[in-house]
Amino acid sequence: MTLGIEVTDLRLNYGTVTALDGLTFSLSGGRIYGLLGRNGSGKTSLMSVLAAFRKASAGTVLIDGQPVWENPAITRQVCLIRTNVDTLGSTDRISAALDFTAWHRPSWDAEFAATLLDRFRLSARTKIGALSRGQRSVLGAVLGLASRAPVTMFDESHLGMDAPTRYAFYDTLLTDFIAHPRTIIVSTHLIEEVSPLFERVLIIDNGRLVLHEDADALRARGVAVTGPADAVDRLVAGHTVLGEKSLGPTKSAMVFGPVDDAFKDRARRAGLELGPIGLQDLFVHLTEPAGESR
Repeated sequence: MTLGIEVTDLRLNYGTVTALDGLTFSLSGGRIYGLLGRNGSGKTSLMSVLAAFRKASAGTVLIDGQPVWENPAITRQVCLIRTNVDTLGSTDRISAALDFTAWHRPSWDAEFAATLLDRFRLSARTKIGALSRGQRSVLGAVLGLASRAPVTMFDESHLGMDAPTRYAFYDTLLTDFIAHPRTIIVSTHLIEEVSPLFERVLIIDNGRLVLHEDADALRARGVAVTGPADAVDRLVAGHTVLGEKSLGPTKSAMVFGPVDDAFKDRARRAGLELGPIGLQDLFVHLTEPAGESR
């Protein structure tokens, strides 16, 4: 089961502070979306409104064509996993967290949850208060994955996990998504690490939507040019260069913007290599404050 999301002129205020400023976008069901933004950009606020944890100050949020606010039939289909599992007390056991989530999520898969606990080496008998930060994040990942909610959101839920655990989480998420398609939104600062999962990317900055695009199309906006330094400099002259690296006589420059066939032909004739540019570099450029440069 997959559900689409429609957001129109969404605004959220905290007193005099505007957290979300007129966001309008639509997400078709059955995809994995990357939600990117700098600290304080409004990512967590947006996900909180989508999950009906907060009421929008203005605008509309529809999931499956229905408003989310005060609509239990929809909110039971939405699962938001935040940085900490905070629905239960520290003296409760992991088993209580599983039972609590199962009660709220009609799509809950208890067998899958047990499999995930084994994979991530967690015991259902362990008290939540005894978990490390990384283990609490793993528990959140287990709850989010096993909920199999038609709309599942992970808000920096990997924090505290070590690298092998994070990669196991990404692999499990993708494998289970293929077997059980749903709408998944992942907010992260580990952009290069997680970006292979993304089919589409949303970037917000200062509460406004900066970009909503296919991940592959976004990556195609830039190119990395590598070769002799003088040849690289001649080729990229007049283009927007996001960054440069040099090692002896060899240089690599990241160019932002479309490159035409003539550019590629000049690169070939100069003996230069062209490669993909990292999504993280594009993100930094697109959210760079006015007047600043890397």
